[in-house]
Amino acid sequence: MDTPGLEALKQAVQANCDIADARHARESTMCNYLLAMRELYRWERGLPLAGPLGQAELGAWIAAREARWNDLEEAEYLPLPLGQGGCDPFDNAAINARLEPRGLVYSAGLGRWGRPHFFLGDLARRESRQGLAVLVSEREHARDLFAPPAALRDGTVFLRLDALRRWLWEKTEVWGVKQAEGALKAALTAYGFDEDGGAALERMAAAEGETLILHELGEAQAEPLLGPDWREMLGGLAERRAELLARAVRDNLADCLSTLPALIERGAAPSLHFYFANFEGLRRSLFPRLGVAYLAWRRTGDPVDLRLACRDGQAHWREAALRLLDAWRHDPAAAAAAFSERVDEPGTLAL
Repeated sequence: MDTPGLEALKQAVQANCDIADARHARESTMCNYLLAMRELYRWERGLPLAGPLGQAELGAWIAAREARWNDLEEAEYLPLPLGQGGCDPFDNAAINARLEPRGLVYSAGLGRWGRPHFFLGDLARRESRQGLAVLVSEREHARDLFAPPAALRDGTVFLRLDALRRWLWEKTEVWGVKQAEGALKAALTAYGFDEDGGAALERMAAAEGETLILHELGEAQAEPLLGPDWREMLGGLAERRAELLARAVRDNLADCLSTLPALIERGAAPSLHFYFANFEGLRRSLFPRLGVAYLAWRRTGDPVDLRLACRDGQAHWREAALRLLDAWRHDPAAAAAAFSERVDEPGTLAL
């Protein structure tokens, strides 16, 4: 793509990112919001991950960004300047058909709580896995505040290595404050962060990028098991806690179908440690058996309990998801309220 064309495309995608941020960025908790703003500032200014941040400059940038968002909250998303009349910014297939030959990759879609996400990056490679296209990006030209490192959209897996490195670095930075014992320390030690943090981060990004792909493949395997109504239900759950429960159930199913069996089979100990470093919150409270199996593996080195938990989890989480779906079909409003209550008391959903 010629330089003027690329610049116009970058500006259009970034404008849509800014509109999405204007509408949704301040819906997150203050802690998550400030961490994300700090990371967006680093990305926009091209600052190194480990470099210090000037607090005065960061504060002024946040104030200016929030003022810009105030002017964009009612704006409409822009078509992308591709072809005659432009492209619908949510038409990933049409846009990538034009961009892939030019070494670029684009993604747009709805994430948690209906929040749109957009990004434009350099295409690092394309793979085919289990009938799905996998598009892996490197440097990003446009992005929004919260940058999911991976997503499954319309039969295509998108892996964003730049976003992944930033997320991993944030994890290591937070851990470095207290340096607590546990799964994350075991993962960082296995990747060699004690010896060379930069090289370890690259090894970690490569390995954990594969873990993310495995999870998205698991979500693709779950789709025909749950049917098209599942996606409609997710989009229709107005209560955030209800959506969190549904997503946690599906995530556990996807990981029992794909992520964990593959990591166990490969003997990928660093990735298993990192998986359990992030196995927290609702996913963990729903699936205590898996946490117990991890501890047994750490003690003995034998993954038998992990294998059994995954085997039983495949059936359990499919049945749990279908029970949620049946309740939603019967009475969507009552189901959403019941799902929210299950967040605190999982009951028969748990394994």
